[in-house]
Amino acid sequence: MTLARLAALHGVATSYSPSPGRTVQASDAAVVAALAALDVDASTPDAVDAALAERERALRERLLPPTVVLWRASRELPEGEPPKGEAAPEPLRALPDRTRFHLRTEQGDTLAWDAPSPPPPLPLGAHRLRATTPDGAVAEAHLLVAPSRAPEPRARAYGFLVQLYSLLSRRSWGMGDLGDLAELAAWAGRSVGAGFVQVNPLHAAVPAPPGGSSDPSPYRPSSRRFPDPVHVRVEDVPEFARLRGAARQRAGALLERGDGLRRSVLRDGRLIDRDAVWAAKAEALELAARVPLGPGRCAAYSDFLAERGDALEAHATWCALAERHGPDWHLWPAPLRDPASRETARARGELMDRVDFHERLAWYVDEQLAAAQRAARDAGMGIGLVHDLAVGVHPDGADAWAQRRHFAVGMSAGAPPDAFNAHGQDWNLPPWRPDRLAESGYAPFRELLRATLRHAGAVRIDHVMGLFRLWWVPAGRPPTEGTYVRYDAEAMLAALVLEAHRADALVIGEDLGTVEPGVREALRERGVLGTSVLWFERDWAGSGGSEGAGSGRALPPGEWRADCLATATTHDLPSTAARVTGEHVTLRHELGLLTRPPAAERAEAAAEVREWLALASRLGLLRGGGHEEDEVRAVHRLLLATPARLVGVWLPDTVGDRRPQNLPGTLDAYPNWRLPIAGADGRPVSLEDLTASPRLHALLDVFREFRTGPSRRACRGPGAVP
Repeated sequence: MTLARLAALHGVATSYSPSPGRTVQASDAAVVAALAALDVDASTPDAVDAALAERERALRERLLPPTVVLWRASRELPEGEPPKGEAAPEPLRALPDRTRFHLRTEQGDTLAWDAPSPPPPLPLGAHRLRATTPDGAVAEAHLLVAPSRAPEPRARAYGFLVQLYSLLSRRSWGMGDLGDLAELAAWAGRSVGAGFVQVNPLHAAVPAPPGGSSDPSPYRPSSRRFPDPVHVRVEDVPEFARLRGAARQRAGALLERGDGLRRSVLRDGRLIDRDAVWAAKAEALELAARVPLGPGRCAAYSDFLAERGDALEAHATWCALAERHGPDWHLWPAPLRDPASRETARARGELMDRVDFHERLAWYVDEQLAAAQRAARDAGMGIGLVHDLAVGVHPDGADAWAQRRHFAVGMSAGAPPDAFNAHGQDWNLPPWRPDRLAESGYAPFRELLRATLRHAGAVRIDHVMGLFRLWWVPAGRPPTEGTYVRYDAEAMLAALVLEAHRADALVIGEDLGTVEPGVREALRERGVLGTSVLWFERDWAGSGGSEGAGSGRALPPGEWRADCLATATTHDLPSTAARVTGEHVTLRHELGLLTRPPAAERAEAAAEVREWLALASRLGLLRGGGHEEDEVRAVHRLLLATPARLVGVWLPDTVGDRRPQNLPGTLDAYPNWRLPIAGADGRPVSLEDLTASPRLHALLDVFREFRTGPSRRACRGPGAVP
């Protein structure tokens, strides 16, 4: 009981409920390891007693928590009515009368008031608060003042979901790039009325080790704060166009190499080779970086360096050191493992040319991301680009090095065993320490959100439940031997809503799978949209609302939630064509992933599809002869018949692609994250061919009357057919 009490006071769970009515106890070893990662010694009974006494004393004597949240009402005031102060947050109300509060705002202003008066009108932002009680006790805290809700969609919209690397045009160098993204957005907005394009995380990847290959997963990045220069369209870099002489000749040879990489994928059917693409682009960008900047370009670059500041310098320093010592900073000389050491500062000076090169690369990507979002908005998209924020970073990468004090040593984020994976999951991503986040006023999280939203109309938060709690797995142990560690969800949401408000961007939470009770309600209260995938939308609760009491029937469109992005599939799931034909079962059988006989799996999958198509037929949404394309269109009519504020179309679905981009449970057995978009025959499809595809336009006829913008006709309600 003493260990349980100590764990609870540090947000470490000693049990969890994978399903209603079932409780699983976490092992003492997992709890002790999680506490150790928070610098709490619970290794012996005496250590537990001492740590508990210390924690209880600290909480008893603490006047304020490290971070306090104030939600500012977003209501509009009547004309002429002056703004009023908001009610004080509970931690401030708990202090005695005549406590004096001094606030230093992030804008540099100073405000003061005395308890029990409410605070004066406070600006949005992350501020520093000092409280002095009548008896002279002093406490300081961060104060996050956030709008009560994130921005909401101004109109119902549909858009495309795509893994950018898979979208090759006739100009790309072997994988999709930011020029392709701009082209897709311009076409989608102008030609078919789409309101957004959602892409995979574009975060910087960990470079390949000598003689090896890089991790192709966009969900295990080196840095979430900076995008990867592999996405740059080299020809659109102004300095590349100014190359002359021998450099111009070499550039021509690299252009030819890029053409060859593209042909190897689109014509020869080879897999996307990210490392080969980067080798060619890196050499080309080295040439461009040697071209002196003109006065205007130099000023723009200086502004970028000033804006991104220390974070960019640290990222570029890691990149330069990784070139010299390898991509795993744990194996660097000991002094260089500390980003703040004198040796690291000395090495940065010695490598300044390389540091500047990597800063220049970050600038090139930033410019092209801005151009892609501008192209989307110029094309009439109400949202534009939707960027994906991965749940964590690679333990060997730049963020884990530069921000190492904020990560839990010896821990990996993952998921406990559930109905989908009896062994649990270990993502090999170091989790953030909740205590260090709170002590910093959630500065790393706010900085990350600000970077992600620089050129975006919305952000998708991968595994949004991680704002509330994460499953921590001790190093060297299986995922079954982990435990949950809780975060201050109110503060995490305040940081998220604040940065979304500043960027005027929507927030979409990926809330699929097992979700703790109350999480979806809390997200909805703060304006965070959820994610609904058609095949998972079933009536598990029933009309009485109790979990497990329902029939599990396919949920009719009118009963779906409205505050969500509704889709037919995701990058981790079968394409719609594969699902309606049953080919996804065949693929899993060939890879040895089935846990039951193939006939049983096929029968269950076919029954599921028949149920949904029968629902579509009853609603008049299944038309034609019931062939594959008719069924795919019926699935999307079902999505449009829901009240969902956003509807997403998986871009490979538009041409009948059979293959998932990622097949969980496989490593080398399946080419995860390396497949170009392909047609029903398996042949790769270029961006140009895709946008001219009769199959695509037949599917988009379903969306013909479904357009973005306040002047367009909105959904006619559940069950309505556009």
